[in-house]
Amino acid sequence: MITPSLHRLLPAAVLLLGALAGGPLAAQTAAPSVTVAAVTRSELRETKIATGSFVARDEVMVSPEVDGLTIVEILAEEGDKVAAGQVLARLNREQLDVQLVQNGAQISRAEAAIAQAKASIAEATSARTLAEQQLQRTRQLQQSGAATADALDQRTNAARASAARLDSATNALALAEADLALARAQRRDIELRIARTDIRAKVGGTISRRNARLGALAAAAGEPLFRIIAESEVELEADVPEATLARMQPGQPAAIEAAGFTDPLAGKVRLVAPEVNRTNRLGRVRVTLTGTERPPLGAFGRATVEVARITALSVPLSAVMFGETPVVQVVKDGVVETRKVVVGLRVQGRVEIREGLSEGEQVVSVSGSFVRHGDRVAPVLAQAR
Repeated sequence: MITPSLHRLLPAAVLLLGALAGGPLAAQTAAPSVTVAAVTRSELRETKIATGSFVARDEVMVSPEVDGLTIVEILAEEGDKVAAGQVLARLNREQLDVQLVQNGAQISRAEAAIAQAKASIAEATSARTLAEQQLQRTRQLQQSGAATADALDQRTNAARASAARLDSATNALALAEADLALARAQRRDIELRIARTDIRAKVGGTISRRNARLGALAAAAGEPLFRIIAESEVELEADVPEATLARMQPGQPAAIEAAGFTDPLAGKVRLVAPEVNRTNRLGRVRVTLTGTERPPLGAFGRATVEVARITALSVPLSAVMFGETPVVQVVKDGVVETRKVVVGLRVQGRVEIREGLSEGEQVVSVSGSFVRHGDRVAPVLAQAR
């Protein structure tokens, strides 16, 4: 039976016998084998995940601008791509056409009244001129005694009456011109309402919803007849934790996974909300699609956002022993050296080394695994993956 004391002496005895039997070669093979990894310069990418639903970047509501008219024609459906100004539906304009004819008659009547008033003014002006001339002659005759006071009074009254008729004709002209201006303004209003019976797209884009129904009464205050995704721009709206929100910035590239699409869709962060919800500590992010494919609104999406990309020295994450100060175990000439390092980005199973190591040096792949500073080991280079 081997006692504990004898058990502790066996390794030393084995090493001594090996040294006696094989000399230096046997002593060298006694060093334990340790897997090491080379310090390499590589590209590191840090990514964050954002999940949410697809929404329109801007959704434009199309409502009728005239009330009380029925829908008689629908020219667009959900999913159709439309241009700005394109007619989507038409309203019944028969009542407005009748009003337009009536207005035409009002304009003609006002124009005729203006012509009549102008003729009256011309006649009244001529009569006033004649009455004033006669009054002037009567005054001269009355001064010489050839005309009586009654004759002078008659001429004076005639002159005043002609002036009053001229004033009346002038006022009639002003009234007729006002009627014409009112009728023309009413015509412009009717023509504008007729133009608005064509329901047009305010912007170009894709129709996401159609609420218009044939025969329905259009109302400006009711449900919009159409909803348009402006310029067909669709975004992923996601809520992310506040720590993730702090790492995101507009312009960062993203790969978006969507149901029904085999390959990820290209996108980029467009908006990072400036506030975090106080209840759930989540912040809002908008990731816009840069390609031509568009998932349906409301569908689930998952974006992988690249928040950092650098080229730097790195080692496997397992090679770093984290404590008050991160350290690695460097193997140089078969001897282990414990060295302090300054680390940076940690992604993809590797860690950035900012200070403490040089490219090409070898470190123990699993830090702290049965070796200490100053130990002699046989390094075995790990296979690159």
